[in-house]
Amino acid sequence: MSEAPSFILACDIGGTHITSAIVNTQNWEILSYTLSRTHINSSSDAKSIFQGWSGNIKSCLYKFDGTIDHIGIAMPGPFDYEKGISLMKNQDKYDAIYKLDVTEALKNELEIPSIEIKYINDAAAFLQGEVYAQNLSSEEKVLGITLGTGLGSAVWSQNEKAFDADLWKEKYRESIFEEYLVTRWFTKTFESLKGSKEKGLKEIIDNHGNSPEFDTLIRDYREQLKDFLAFFSDKYSCNCFVIGGNIAKAWNLIDLDNYFSEYKIIQAQYAEKAALIGAASIF
Repeated sequence: MSEAPSFILACDIGGTHITSAIVNTQNWEILSYTLSRTHINSSSDAKSIFQGWSGNIKSCLYKFDGTIDHIGIAMPGPFDYEKGISLMKNQDKYDAIYKLDVTEALKNELEIPSIEIKYINDAAAFLQGEVYAQNLSSEEKVLGITLGTGLGSAVWSQNEKAFDADLWKEKYRESIFEEYLVTRWFTKTFESLKGSKEKGLKEIIDNHGNSPEFDTLIRDYREQLKDFLAFFSDKYSCNCFVIGGNIAKAWNLIDLDNYFSEYKIIQAQYAEKAALIGAASIF
């Protein structure tokens, strides 16, 4: 008899959400009927965060008929991926679970002590999933960037697993690269330019997209992103990028084609699906 296909529950955890789905590892297909997405308040207390995550995982498990013994989680850094301990602090997300054992907490909430849980950096999971899903594996090397509540960076080379390049904390101007490339830079800078507070980039575009302050904002961001691409490209001798994350939805405004023509830039197509495939691939 042929062996039954193995299924893995994969999660993609971000600053404001968790998405889970069952992945068939025979063909890396996501079983779309199992897809579960939950909004998470990453500023809340540890118990609420763990309950939010485990509630989402449970709803995914309920939709699946078989048994699941493995959970692969794409998680933002800093995080101890071997031990399952969160090291995020002062990043506008998950401060309450700093230094806590995530594996233990999830097993307790799920009440499945035997389940095996492994972690991969979210940027590495995203890049690995995009490379396979977009058939980019003929490239010698691909650099991945995710732009959202955090700055993710990863490197994929032929015949190797993608790894976290961990460039978010590299020194840049008065601080580090992350402070100039994520959602909070837009909201902070826009508030100082215009005096009005908006929740995120989408709200800034919707409410002020035609203002001179918005033009200044995009121009400055473009310059900062260009500096980061140059830094990343030099460090790994590669000019091929896959770029994703929520900020990437504003690509037409950032106008990559005209301003970034020296790089081969591929827009991420699979968003969370890429991270889920990457998370399942760690087993």
